[in-house]
Amino acid sequence: MCELLVGLGEVSVLGVVESAEGCPLVVHVESRRDQGRCPSCGARGQLKDRSAVELVDLPSFGRPARLVWHKQRWRCPNVSCPQGSWTVLDDAIAPMRARMTDRAARWATTQVGRSGRPVAEVARELDCDWHTVMDAVSAYGDALLAADGARTAGVEALGLDETLFVRRGERHKKHWATSIVDVGGKSHEAKLVEVIEGRTAKAASAWIDAQPKTWRAEIRWGTLDMSGPYRKAFNDSLSHATQVADPFHVVKHANSKIDECRRRVQNDTLGHRGRKDDPLYRCRRLLTKAHERLDDEGEAKLTGLLEAGDPKGEVRMCWHAKETVRSLYDITDPALAAAYLDELVGDMADDDMPEEVRALAGTLSRWRHQILAWHTAFVTNGPTESMNNLIKRIKRIGFGFRRFSHYRIRVLLYAGKPNWELLATVTPR
Repeated sequence: MCELLVGLGEVSVLGVVESAEGCPLVVHVESRRDQGRCPSCGARGQLKDRSAVELVDLPSFGRPARLVWHKQRWRCPNVSCPQGSWTVLDDAIAPMRARMTDRAARWATTQVGRSGRPVAEVARELDCDWHTVMDAVSAYGDALLAADGARTAGVEALGLDETLFVRRGERHKKHWATSIVDVGGKSHEAKLVEVIEGRTAKAASAWIDAQPKTWRAEIRWGTLDMSGPYRKAFNDSLSHATQVADPFHVVKHANSKIDECRRRVQNDTLGHRGRKDDPLYRCRRLLTKAHERLDDEGEAKLTGLLEAGDPKGEVRMCWHAKETVRSLYDITDPALAAAYLDELVGDMADDDMPEEVRALAGTLSRWRHQILAWHTAFVTNGPTESMNNLIKRIKRIGFGFRRFSHYRIRVLLYAGKPNWELLATVTPR
């Protein structure tokens, strides 16, 4: 009955020790597997001793449990045999040098990786140390990601974006990480492919160059958020892929120019930063709102505030420029979109335009090919941003990270969407 409750094959239960209330239940077991023959010469060995190894196991009947494995150690009777001695191994109980049973480690990996639970919470449930759980998650998680080759196959659109990894030092210096995302498409959903340290072109290119040539050749599109380093990474390592500037970030850049113009006009007219009663400060939210989302009251309020605080009409001109940039994405025909953008850039670069509008025209001109590529590819960096949200959730429940390897394995298990059915078949390193 005890052996049935323990639920391990080829294991004999030697005894069960129930200590004080609240303490773990201790189950003593011994493997029945016959490993008494010498691995080198095949001679029947002599039992040398038994060493007890205590392992963290799954809770039993609502109580934390420990499995004490009495390992048999044998020695070869052949004096000339180089083997000397050997210890019984049984991966069904636990792999070598493990501090948790195999089933407990796989369960902890599922809880931390798939369900996104905090490591500390799982450790409290098992009544063990945080590092015991994290070591198991790292070992089994790495094995799962390595076994799931289909997870990173068939990438046609690759997205790059940065996330803040940690702040270090007295000055809280920011250390960034780059999310490499399969943006997905009609055939499959988006998933996180890899997370690497840094947000430089060199780091991204090094990872891309390390991938198989056939994998790189399948990538048709590269989505990015108008980042110079990531554009260089695509140019250097995926020159055949068409780069696509994310529409959200294009419009966001246009909105930032409105804010710059509003603050400049505010200082020029009133000589101070925006205050709650200043007209331009009161309409700062309305300026970045889409025109079609403004009701009659909102449009009347915006018009009145601009007339009161924008005597030269510079902010109004920036607002119109932003709206015309947004209209670019209402066009689906690539040739028509190219003609529209070229005419728009020409008008915005006029000397009579505010300096912020001219600067926006320069940006649109430099990123012309990437902006127009959206009208052919219709892929965006939105899935990359959604992966960043999942990464931030892991950062929140972890209350920050210090070691990048822990950060990487946890976000890949949670946002990378591995095939969790393979977890039962992998062997940890």
